[in-house]
Amino acid sequence: MTDILEIPVYNDAKKKIRQNLAAMFAKETLDIFDTDARLLALEISSPLKIGVGDKTPLFELPNAIGNTIAIKDLLNQGPVVITFYRGNWCPYCNLVLNTYQKILPEIKALGANLIAISPQTPDSSLDMKAKHDLGFEILSDSKNNIAKQFTTIIKNSKEAINEAKKLGIYFYDYYDNNSRDIPVPAVFVIDKNGTIVFAKSENGDYRLRVEPQDILDALSYIAE
Repeated sequence: MTDILEIPVYNDAKKKIRQNLAAMFAKETLDIFDTDARLLALEISSPLKIGVGDKTPLFELPNAIGNTIAIKDLLNQGPVVITFYRGNWCPYCNLVLNTYQKILPEIKALGANLIAISPQTPDSSLDMKAKHDLGFEILSDSKNNIAKQFTTIIKNSKEAINEAKKLGIYFYDYYDNNSRDIPVPAVFVIDKNGTIVFAKSENGDYRLRVEPQDILDALSYIAE
C-alpha cells in the first residue's frame, strides 16, 4: 500500500463544510435543507436493495466523455468500489467524492477500481470530474435503472429544489428529465468474482456518508 499519513475522515470534513454553509446562507435556507434530510432519515431507514453475499448486477454505463464502461471489464481487473451519489449541486456529494479521491492511491494499491454513479448527464459528470480533478470514473445512470437495483430511489423534494433555485442552483439542468428521481447515497465493495463483500448506506439522510476507512477495511479483508 502507498504511504498515507492519515486516512481522511468524512465526518470531520462535514463539520467544516457545515460551518462554511452557515456562513454563506441564511439560517432559514439551511433549515429547509436540514428538515428535508431529517424527514428522509425517518422515511428511509434501510435503503439498500442488495447486500453482502449477493452477486452484483452486471451493467454498462457511459462515463463523463460518453465511453461505455462495463463492470464486467472492471471486475476482470480486480475488486470494484461503487459509490452512488445525488449530483453536482449537492455539497455533501462534492465533499464525499473529494474525500474518496484522497484514498484513491490506497484503493489502487489494493488492486481495486473506484466508480461513482449518478443520474446526471455525462456533461454534468464531466463538470464534476474536472472541478475536483477526480482520478476515477464518473458514470451516468440517467434513469436510475442501475441504481434502483442497489439502493432506494427518491424524488428530491420540491421545497429543496425551489430553495436551491433561489441560490442560483438549477437542479433540472443536471439531468435529462424532470422526474426529480435521485438515489439514496450508498457504497458497495465487490470482489473480483462479482460478490458483494461490503454494502452500506447510513439512511435517507444524505448528509451522512460512508467513511473512507470502511472502504479500505473491506478491500484489505478481501486482499488477505
